[in-house]
Amino acid sequence: MQIVGYRASSGTLMLACDGEPQSIALTPGTELSYALGERHCAGVLTADSHQSCEKTGAPYCQLHDQTWICARCIGTCLKDEMDCTVPHAVYLAAFAPNTFKVGVTKRDRLTTRLKEQGADRAAHLETVADGRIARQHEADLATKLTDRVRIDTKIAGLTRSVDPVAWSSLLDRHSPVETFTFDYGLDLERPPVHETVLSGTVRGRKGRLVVLERETETYVVDCRSLVGYEITRGRPDRPLQRSIGSF
Repeated sequence: MQIVGYRASSGTLMLACDGEPQSIALTPGTELSYALGERHCAGVLTADSHQSCEKTGAPYCQLHDQTWICARCIGTCLKDEMDCTVPHAVYLAAFAPNTFKVGVTKRDRLTTRLKEQGADRAAHLETVADGRIARQHEADLATKLTDRVRIDTKIAGLTRSVDPVAWSSLLDRHSPVETFTFDYGLDLERPPVHETVLSGTVRGRKGRLVVLERETETYVVDCRSLVGYEITRGRPDRPLQRSIGSF
């Protein structure tokens, strides 16, 4: 059985066993007990089948690493035919304590997309006619704001809050249509240990980050770091990192 993907919107790990797709719902309270084995390319997953790949590249080998072409767009369509013709939202997303990014998404996916990224706060700046215009506006804003946030930055902010003064100052310069505040219910007393593990009790999730409790320790796992691993039922036998506060 191999971990072949994840869905941040639903909090689901996608598995494959002998070509058959399966899933694990990462809902709070779920008990997980899997040991990680070898890691290799996750292959190709569709709605009803999985094509395996034994190449060592992980989570995907060069053949199967398909970057979404629209992610590279800055307003000049890179496809043979433009198909992003529905209304798009341009937004700002805040990640504790003071990382602010610009992004775009289909208007009807705005809240979903923000939660997929694990944003703490957000602001809807405008709605435009299509993705091409949205990407042009994003590219303009990206000269002063980042359009990427590293996962380490998101992990470091798990026990912190957004700087209200810095966020308010940014909003004052952009006059948003609406703003959002998200609470993921993690209520962490101390920073969790960053590990790659699939064993413990799910405490909650924030975007593609999953927080697990195991014995007296709390761990945070990046779902992308799990993709490609072969897994077996049972707790891992390797020692895990411990935080200073657990001693």
